Amino acid sequence: MEIVYLSRNDVEGLDVTMKEVLEVVDEGLRLKGLGKTQMPPKPSVYPRHNCVMHPMPAYVGEMDVAGMKWICGYPPNPAKGLPYISGLLILSDPETGIPITVMDATWITAVRTGASAGIAAKYLARKDTSVAGLLGCGVQARFTLAALVETLPRLSRVRLYDLHAASAERFVAEMGPKFPDVALEICKAPGDIAAGAGVIVTAIPILREPDPEPLDAEMLEEGMLGVGLDYDVAWTQAAIRSCDRFVSDDIGQLLYGKEHSGHLRKIPDVIDAELGEIAAGVKPGRQNDTEKIFSMQMGIGIEDLVTAKLLYDRALQAGAGARLPL
Repeated sequence: MEIVYLSRNDVEGLDVTMKEVLEVVDEGLRLKGLGKTQMPPKPSVYPRHNCVMHPMPAYVGEMDVAGMKWICGYPPNPAKGLPYISGLLILSDPETGIPITVMDATWITAVRTGASAGIAAKYLARKDTSVAGLLGCGVQARFTLAALVETLPRLSRVRLYDLHAASAERFVAEMGPKFPDVALEICKAPGDIAAGAGVIVTAIPILREPDPEPLDAEMLEEGMLGVGLDYDVAWTQAAIRSCDRFVSDDIGQLLYGKEHSGHLRKIPDVIDAELGEIAAGVKPGRQNDTEKIFSMQMGIGIEDLVTAKLLYDRALQAGAGARLPL
């Protein structure tokens, strides 16, 4: 018996597109909305202050994908020249349980999280949305921009803010040539990203005391969609509670995290729908152009595994990676 091992370079070298990831993540969420998946809430351990490790098992029926991601988020790492997010993902043969692949999970985590923001925009943003705001200009914002371009056909401007001006400037220099039809505008203050924005996505480090200050209620325009990729740290409670509807990719995970993580206390206890239920047509998406909607993306194993299966199949076709004995 052997496994296919895919390093980060192997994973990125497979040239899987955001459009492809959006398709499989959307389908995985749809199956979740139909009750055809298994996924317990991810537990957490905190070996250091603000540093977290998660095991994330799941099974996606019909797509017949089973496995687990082990992922770590360490905010102090970039100052050491190390990635903020790191981890590995294992897929097993659902028929036998035997592992078939082990791969780096850093790229997977970034791309599927960006895709989840894009899918939230697909179902919950106003159809005429032309302006978006991004708080945080790191790796996650890059994938989020790619997803929003795919799912918001009228997107023409993205307003940006990062605590470190150089990060915002690098973002524009790198992403501007990739998306020449979208004007990228650096803002001077966090709240400025919300001006005219139909979608606001926040992706800053998940800290007990976030910097910059969270977005507040008076900054949010009628009909806005807010998407949190960083728990609730980038938003005041007033901002979140000013929204008319609340959605998450996994309500159970949100409520579990609210009880055990020390975050998510700003989120109401009653969540209207899961994103998968909306994808499946079980519950409605946006119902009018004036409602404010907040979507809390927890980042779930289903999204990881369907992305990993896409990569694994592509690797087999390309003969990529290393074959290692079990």
